[in-house]
Amino acid sequence: MKYIAVVISLLVVPVTFSAADTLPVMTHGEFEVCVTSLEDKALAEGVSRSVVENHLANVNYNPRILSYDRAQPEFTQTFSDYYYQRVNSYRITRGQELYSQHQPLLTAITRQTGVPGRYIVAFWGMETNYGRHFGKLPVLDSLATLACDQRRSAFFTAELIAALKILDRGDVSVDRLKGSWAGALGNMQFLPSVYLRYARDADGDGRRDLWNSIPDALTSAGFFLQGLGWNAEERWGREVILPQGFDYSLAEKENRQTLAYWQDKGVRTVFGGALPDLKQEAVLLIPTGHRGPAFLVYPNFNVIMGWNQSEFYALSVGILADKMVGAGSLHQPPPKNLPRMSRKTVVLLQKKLKVSGYDPGSLDGIMGPATRRAISGFQKSKGWVADGFPHPEVLAAFMLSAES
Repeated sequence: MKYIAVVISLLVVPVTFSAADTLPVMTHGEFEVCVTSLEDKALAEGVSRSVVENHLANVNYNPRILSYDRAQPEFTQTFSDYYYQRVNSYRITRGQELYSQHQPLLTAITRQTGVPGRYIVAFWGMETNYGRHFGKLPVLDSLATLACDQRRSAFFTAELIAALKILDRGDVSVDRLKGSWAGALGNMQFLPSVYLRYARDADGDGRRDLWNSIPDALTSAGFFLQGLGWNAEERWGREVILPQGFDYSLAEKENRQTLAYWQDKGVRTVFGGALPDLKQEAVLLIPTGHRGPAFLVYPNFNVIMGWNQSEFYALSVGILADKMVGAGSLHQPPPKNLPRMSRKTVVLLQKKLKVSGYDPGSLDGIMGPATRRAISGFQKSKGWVADGFPHPEVLAAFMLSAES
């Protein structure tokens, strides 16, 4: 189930289109043959014949969906860009209003699932800006198009059949079954399979309506997070302060240590005090290098990433949730106006690091752990803070610019 959860939001994040991938060409006749096969599979999975004949038989092929599916970002987005675009004044203020407005409902959800209401509201804000943007594409058309494409046919065939089962249950009419290009639905952008498993009828009207019923949508999110493994006794993490001369090589996703360990390394709360709950395990994240904020993140952070496998997303959810209950600005805000690096620039940087004797791993244009370690080694050779972040001076040393 975790794999499905990861896909929910990743597929609806806007991207910059690239023409790198050649799209397959499907004729009308080929699509009809595929749909006939999908009809047989749906019937075999228990979808009623009336839903298959009235809805699946009438789907339309949309090649634009494949363009979205093939699109790759030309630039790597910085945490600063991501954070300031999403944890903005509107999302904070509106989130606080909705958190207060729906407090009785959220309290009930917490009792049922163990998930504090502030996190549910934060997910709501991140997914659809509190219901402002659901997506407008007919979900059956999108999923049928993706199911008939060979790249991820099995996955999207399963999602298509799940969407048909939602119609079969009467939760929503086909006219209302609209969402993202990848089929994500409603206030919380559930994929159909997640909808089937976790959606709840919280308002008692006999339908699980994640578009028009706030009780249904928010309660469903609580049960989904519970299903992903939310620990009711823990928070997501916290911002921390690192000491002078800190060893930034410790900031690795695989380096999960107790808070006692981090305290021994000089890590402190943003108020300068000792870390609490010293047996708690945490990973250190520095998303913008030593010039930006540092975070210790707990196991619930991984639950957030079960919804969307992006550290930037998970950090933003956690910080936004804290602001629902009065948290102020970050002690060390992310530096603004960090340049976005093109994938081409990252490849060039990797090549230059390799030639200079610092192994960046694959020359793939991705700032992964091996590339960060290579940058750290180069920084150390220069006597700079070795945080593994591609600061402007690192690029300048190799005669590169962010958009080379």
